[in-house]
Amino acid sequence: MTALLTWSREEVEGRLHGIMVDIHDRCLRTAEEYGVPGNYVAGANMAGFIKVADAMIDQGVL
Repeated sequence: MTALLTWSREEVEGRLHGIMVDIHDRCLRTAEEYGVPGNYVAGANMAGFIKVADAMIDQGVL
């Protein structure tokens, strides 16, 4: 049987806030690193691609 995990509303909000701040920072950093500073769409797409590619490498796919 699995244990039930419960979080308060405040804990959920706090964790979600941390996740969103991390996503925002990662998009900005990646966009700047690849020569399109301030372009959130490009930063998000590149960061997502890199994350998937790294996971594939870790699994031995590439």
